[in-house]
Amino acid sequence: MAGFPFELHSHRPSRRELLRLGSGMGLLSSLSAVKSACAAAAAVGTSSSSSSIQSCIVVFYYGGPSHLDTYDVKPDAPDSVRGEFSTIDTSQPGLRISEHLPNMSKVMHKVALIRSVHHTNRLHDSASTETHTGRQGPKGDREEFAAIEQFFPCHGAVLSKLRPGQQVDVPHAVLPWQFHNVVTTPCQGGGFLGHRFDPLLVDGDSSKLQYQMKSLLRPEELTLDRISQRRNLLSGLDLNPTLASHASPFGEFRDKAHELLRSTKLQKALSIEEESVAMRERYGTQEPKAEPGDGAAAAAPARNLRGQNLLLARRLVESGVRFVNIHDFRQQGQNWDSHGQNFIQHKRYLLPQADQALAALIDDLDDRGLLDTTLVVALGEFGRTPKINGNAGRDHWPDCYTVLMAGGGIRGGATFGSSDRLGEFPASDPVTPADLAATIYWRFGLEPETEIHDQTGRPYRIADGRPITEIFA
Repeated sequence: MAGFPFELHSHRPSRRELLRLGSGMGLLSSLSAVKSACAAAAAVGTSSSSSSIQSCIVVFYYGGPSHLDTYDVKPDAPDSVRGEFSTIDTSQPGLRISEHLPNMSKVMHKVALIRSVHHTNRLHDSASTETHTGRQGPKGDREEFAAIEQFFPCHGAVLSKLRPGQQVDVPHAVLPWQFHNVVTTPCQGGGFLGHRFDPLLVDGDSSKLQYQMKSLLRPEELTLDRISQRRNLLSGLDLNPTLASHASPFGEFRDKAHELLRSTKLQKALSIEEESVAMRERYGTQEPKAEPGDGAAAAAPARNLRGQNLLLARRLVESGVRFVNIHDFRQQGQNWDSHGQNFIQHKRYLLPQADQALAALIDDLDDRGLLDTTLVVALGEFGRTPKINGNAGRDHWPDCYTVLMAGGGIRGGATFGSSDRLGEFPASDPVTPADLAATIYWRFGLEPETEIHDQTGRPYRIADGRPITEIFA
């Protein structure tokens, strides 16, 4: 049966076997991601002493923000390219960014910009796959609605398998949902490493600005004591060698489920309401305000969960989670895919909240002494076309775009690579998603040449690129 990390045998199960399989089965799909990751052994080519960071937060702006209207503005370009936005000074002398990023302008001395990222995928799903895995999917630049199984593992899955160190309750988490176009984009899990290296999904409630893990919800009448009694019963059944021989993998996942049910550290991290009102407001919780002349665009839904997502990521890092993926918007029509009214969408709904939240995260991590050991990566799956289309929008553009990094030992205020005068193509030091993957792994102390193996035993380097060492101190 696909997705099950243990073998189902053809014989008729006994009553005891049914009892074993029935207890905790509802938790299996979400929690199988955790057990093996927490017990991973040290990989070839790495050592804990060589690790520079302890955690990474990836903020993924699904849909593709416009690099030309954010961090690579071209004020001297023709009107058909330049657009409506002006630039402002920043805390890094000589570095200017979009006027609609006033909060980020104050922290650019803590940030590095990579302005020459490029790849060949022009569709959302395939571009997202290369972004999250460092490799193009096996079927290339595929149609967004064509459902295929994930092959290459995402960054967090690789790190969960290979990163040595102290045991943690959850090595990899994703919030506040898995993103999708029509189907869930196949780049968010363990791939050929198996579902046990999928991340733990933290569900976000946009109406209440609260978080939970549905897989860990239990009926009120099912107390932790009753769960312990059931666990003890099953432990006794484990003494039967004929059952234990083929059910031990499930037993591992069941044990991890019990651990997470009792994890006060994890439950406390999810209790974002414990933060002060001032802190929650610092990350941004206000609805964007429509202005006269916005027309139909004014009805675009506000996503004030955005700031709280970044605040929760900080709380998860504090609780020991090594890799946190934040998915900003989940489907078409509600994201950064600004084919029409690009400037209204960016200045009214997208940039204000993203600007406040990301700047707050960088400053907050710095205030708490976590920025040096936490790498923050903010990116989309591609940029937008330099030429403005007939709907005042910009279309998909993977040929050159900008990725932002902060913390994790970077040289604040650094820029690497550049685009040409129209922002169409890299003019210097081109960077690929494989290079970004290599950089993340390298900051965790893993060499890109380190090998992992698919289910047939075929070896793969964890990254085919090279680390961007130039932006780090």
